[in-house]
Amino acid sequence: MSSSQQNTVRLTAAQALVRYLIAQKNEDGAPVIPGCWAIFGHGNVAGLGEALEAAGDAFPTWRGHNEQSMAHAAIAFAKAKNRKQAMAVTTSIGPGATNIVTAAALAHVNRLPVLLIPGDVFANRAPDPVLQQIEDFDDGTVSANDCFKPVSRYFDRITRPEQLLTALPRALQTLTDPERCGPVTLAFCQDVQAEAFDYPESFFAGKVWRRRRPQPDSTQLAEAIEAIRSAKNPLIIAGGGVHYAEACDTLRTFAETHQIPVAETQAGKSALAWDHPLNMGSIGVTGASSANALAEEADLVIGVGTRFQDFTTGSWALFKNPDRKILAINIASYDSVKHNALPIVADAKVALEALSAGLDNQKFSAVDPALKESWLKDVDAVTAKPEGNALPTDAQVIGAVQRSTDENTVMLCAAGGLPGELHKLWKPVLPNGYHMEYGFSCMGYEVAGGLGAKMALPEREVVVMVGDGSYMMMNSELATSVMLGHKIIVVLLDNRGFGCINRLQMGTGGKSFNNLLDTARHAVPSNIDFAAHAGSMGAMSEKVGSLDELEAAMGRARASEKTHVIVIDTDPLPSTEAGGHWWDVAVPEVSGRSEVNQARQNYLAALQHQRAAD
Repeated sequence: MSSSQQNTVRLTAAQALVRYLIAQKNEDGAPVIPGCWAIFGHGNVAGLGEALEAAGDAFPTWRGHNEQSMAHAAIAFAKAKNRKQAMAVTTSIGPGATNIVTAAALAHVNRLPVLLIPGDVFANRAPDPVLQQIEDFDDGTVSANDCFKPVSRYFDRITRPEQLLTALPRALQTLTDPERCGPVTLAFCQDVQAEAFDYPESFFAGKVWRRRRPQPDSTQLAEAIEAIRSAKNPLIIAGGGVHYAEACDTLRTFAETHQIPVAETQAGKSALAWDHPLNMGSIGVTGASSANALAEEADLVIGVGTRFQDFTTGSWALFKNPDRKILAINIASYDSVKHNALPIVADAKVALEALSAGLDNQKFSAVDPALKESWLKDVDAVTAKPEGNALPTDAQVIGAVQRSTDENTVMLCAAGGLPGELHKLWKPVLPNGYHMEYGFSCMGYEVAGGLGAKMALPEREVVVMVGDGSYMMMNSELATSVMLGHKIIVVLLDNRGFGCINRLQMGTGGKSFNNLLDTARHAVPSNIDFAAHAGSMGAMSEKVGSLDELEAAMGRARASEKTHVIVIDTDPLPSTEAGGHWWDVAVPEVSGRSEVNQARQNYLAALQHQRAAD
């Protein structure tokens, strides 16, 4: 055999894709992609379906009930794994594919890896137009899968089987790179999935994808050290990047060494134990009064792995010190320069270690402990059991669930009013004990996300808190959790509608309209038996009538080996007044309602505190 010849193996493109993915490992020796979620249709059942069945336990296939929700489960798995592993998701063409565009957007916003493999039209175009095909009158190369381009970190359309030789390494590089990490879409033409090619055997030899930890640039590091040395009241804001860099211990050591207080974003919460003296609580619109008071006075805001979303910055009105500067430690250069920040483009763990070494043992003045003590008194007050028989608030339900769990619990939520209350009030002890999808604030993530988190962390109790509005949007993977034997606890708060947006509507001067079920147009009042619905999908389920009953039910749920749903009615109107900050929500300039006109005046006054980039 000449040196130019290679050993080859003849495989269909679908078989080659599966075989390649099986061979990819992370630095811990675990598969980068441990399996695939699939709903089959004519765009993937004959090609990928055959290849996945043949792979068996070497590359498990999990069946979902909805394309979007099974992609949410995959994304939650990656988040709970700190992005060290991800999952694949395959669908048919047409509606199966477009159903996961929302999930792709969610993963893109949150910088989370997921491999999306929607079926696509025939590359040879012989039977065009096929069932479910979108036809562009002006561009014959367009299919419905072009919708993925703006919400994918890497997009490719596989129109020949040999294109996998370049497409798959690019896909894995994107999924495993800490800066580029996000959704990858491989639109896989259905005829190509079934076509064979003589692939080099070396392509399947396997590869270890190691975590890249970029060191800080020496000039950026020196400027950052000088900025910290010159500060009088620095504040650290811990974002999701602290978890993904597995830098929680490093952050704690850095904060303790230099006595710098820490506030946490939704993605960063649980980076420090809630009772650590330097953890001042949540930041921003849904922030603790203790953290926000420090943020208003801070002359140096040190963001670690945060993209400074508007809920974190109070729509850029929170940081009121006229001399304040921002230091942004982020592995993504895009996020490191927002609002003219002083950047350190580096791995969070490495950057904090380098900063600490450069600062020697410099310490800052101790924070007044009364700030946090006062905030915790507020937390205890709103989460305590109420007197009387009034419907409980979200905060009171959170208190009951907190009293019923231990430090090993993972609290998971996504959208509505609960994220704000949980950000303020939940008390996580261990890293990854708080799992919130709030980058995209996607209703319907909760149940599927709980399943994905449980698959990632089977040794931990996963508790999902969800409102009736989100539950109604997407709940079918509850049945999947039962089918797969991955037990989650779901606490379903029924406030008869979209309570969070109803409060926002009224807070901006509007009349309660079309958010609560009882103020929406209807011929028959809604009366949904959520416990019966959950039970019909195989879960253990019960409805409770008080917080005492909820705590007792939580005990039964924790003892159960099966997914357990607990339903409780709640009051849609109250939210925790303590803490928090203004959020920029535009109010109509002209209205026939006096309440809207007054809200407009309040809005204009609040805008005066909004600070442009310096």
